[in-house]
Amino acid sequence: MRRIARIAISMSLAACMQPCSAAQSAVASNYPNRAIRIVVPYAPGGISDRLARLVGQELTVAWSQQVLVDNRPGAGTNLGSQLVAKAPPDGYTLLWAGIANTVGPALYKDLPYDPIRDFAWVTNMAKVPVLIAAHRSFPVKNAHQLIELAKRQPDAIAFGTAGIATSGHLAGALFNTMAGVHLTHVPYRGAGPALVDSLSGQIPLYFGAMASPMQHVRSGRLNAIAVTTLKRSAALPEVPTLDEQGVKGFETATWYGVAAPAGTPKDIVAKVAVEIARIIKLPEVRRGLESEGADFVGDTPEELTAFVKQEIAKWGKVAKQSGLKAE
Repeated sequence: MRRIARIAISMSLAACMQPCSAAQSAVASNYPNRAIRIVVPYAPGGISDRLARLVGQELTVAWSQQVLVDNRPGAGTNLGSQLVAKAPPDGYTLLWAGIANTVGPALYKDLPYDPIRDFAWVTNMAKVPVLIAAHRSFPVKNAHQLIELAKRQPDAIAFGTAGIATSGHLAGALFNTMAGVHLTHVPYRGAGPALVDSLSGQIPLYFGAMASPMQHVRSGRLNAIAVTTLKRSAALPEVPTLDEQGVKGFETATWYGVAAPAGTPKDIVAKVAVEIARIIKLPEVRRGLESEGADFVGDTPEELTAFVKQEIAKWGKVAKQSGLKAE
């Protein structure tokens, strides 16, 4: 009797799952049938905003539905991220996500969302290396010299970034940990002010996403020390990586991904991922990304989810070792 009961239950579950799966596929086939909102947790005008609008325009064309960019800056991206985490899981509210979402658990005791529990990760569109650059008068030309000088002068060398918990700040914290030095972090309110002081020599080092300092390296106003990815950047192929220069395994970058609220149907998540992967191969989109120093990714939801988990673990470890804080 028990065996018969188990068979009956299995048949009932299978009968239930088939229409459920069919219903989900039907929802995905009709998606989207109205406007989509991409929440960008940064102010207008920055690289995240520009790339989100570039992708949004192409999605609008592909789906014949308006894709709107909604800038919600504040609280280290937490305001915009929380908004999406609590949105209906229907695919019509998406988050322009990034490195801040994976370092948040290490920085904030009361983070208003859980990056794994509250999101369905869609795809990582691109990543941009952090560029370490120095004023021309600074007596350092490579990472070896920087580490040697920093060890002789602990706490005496400052590096400027676009602010707390930005990719430059995180790269600096990771550099201190892996190189066994202590550069002093000087956070600015944006990349612009940090670069102004770097160019004038008020601060010797700049750590930040490549898009901002790249032109000044090309003009010779700043000296490039290293990029922070394992591979050299196609935008500045002459600049070596930290890994090449002895800081083995050093890897961090600003990345630009998309997430949806947890519970969003898998078919919709997959549909958005496939479409964005197609979009980043378009020549006009590639030109836009390359101008920002970006490298293309276009991974699957499963690959991005695994990456996010790895990043959360990495930044948790760095925060403990370096004392990384939000304030």
